[in-house]
Amino acid sequence: MHFSDLRIALFSGNYNYTRDGANQALNRLVGSLLGKGAGVRVYSPKVADPAFEPTGDLIGTPSIGMPLGRGEYRIPTGLGARARKDLARFAPNVVHLSSPDPMGHAALRWAQDHDIPVLASVHTRFETYPRYYNMAFLEPLIVRVLKRFYNRCDALVAPSQSMIDELLAMEMHDVIGLWSRGVDRGVFAGAKRDLSWRRSLGLSDDDVAIVFLGRLVMEKGLDVFAETIVQLRKRQVPHKVLVIGDGPARGWFEEALPGGIFAGFKTGEALGAALASGDVFFNPSITETFGNVTLEAMASGLPVVAAGATGAASLVVDGKTGQLVPPGKTTGETASRFAEAIAPYCTNDALRAGHGAAGEKRSLEYSWEAINQSVADMYIELVEDRRALQEAEARAKAKSKAA
Repeated sequence: MHFSDLRIALFSGNYNYTRDGANQALNRLVGSLLGKGAGVRVYSPKVADPAFEPTGDLIGTPSIGMPLGRGEYRIPTGLGARARKDLARFAPNVVHLSSPDPMGHAALRWAQDHDIPVLASVHTRFETYPRYYNMAFLEPLIVRVLKRFYNRCDALVAPSQSMIDELLAMEMHDVIGLWSRGVDRGVFAGAKRDLSWRRSLGLSDDDVAIVFLGRLVMEKGLDVFAETIVQLRKRQVPHKVLVIGDGPARGWFEEALPGGIFAGFKTGEALGAALASGDVFFNPSITETFGNVTLEAMASGLPVVAAGATGAASLVVDGKTGQLVPPGKTTGETASRFAEAIAPYCTNDALRAGHGAAGEKRSLEYSWEAINQSVADMYIELVEDRRALQEAEARAKAKSKAA
């Protein structure tokens, strides 16, 4: 089977209306597939003013705003008549689901009704989200829903080996491939460091800036980040805080980090320069399945201190490119462990430079083209396996009739 024989229906809860690591990876995948000659149709909610232009053909689906103060995201409520008609015309031979939302469930049923193989990609630890909104009691229920959803698919892909191991342990599926992430070398590199930009923010050349990069939402571990900075200040460890990003929790974060420098949302060259202009990257999140920002920080020459959880555990080489910190029983205990790991980077220039250089070298291993090729290969394998099964069933049926 050739790549040009593929017709992929991709379903995404957020393909381009709000920028995040997951949808940027999906857009890169679609661009790679189209470049190989495959046919691709994308089904996702649309908004009047999306964050960026979509790659490929995008078909809008019904959706509603997400509650809990997260109205910037949409919840797809199903396929809708337009999408169903378009699917019938497009006639895909493989379906890719990127989110276990109501549309994903509907698309899974549609694919099963039409005997089409389904690949699901895992982009985030959805089961961990309730604990950040005082609803941790929902976590077991979400795990059961996810398990049922993923086990009805033909295969999964996850962005890190640590996430694959976690999914296997949770019995989400037993066929899970690796779809890692790449980094744009033209944007992220240590050479992008901009001392003039640092100085414009009030950072001297000798200041050690601890960087947070990402959407400012509580599930990114903002509470742990803020408490860690409190711990560093109590220990009188010299440092500054540089926050790159924006989001609904910005007000809370600003109050929790008095004196912090909030640079706002950045993208492209401006993001690369801002990140490389920091000194230590701190990622306390445990909801990541890969951690695009961690890889970008490594490519920018920053040592990384991160939670010893899925994603970072497959990127950071503990003691060589940064530090992996196991969670404590409380926020305070976790923050204390992070502070202990970060402090040496604030006072030891050689350690900071050495681990940063080692991380930048390791980031060279992540090539988008090779990474996306692995997904295309899985599509072909699923389609060929399904065709072989259909042909075997047809032969058995014909033999039964002849008898």
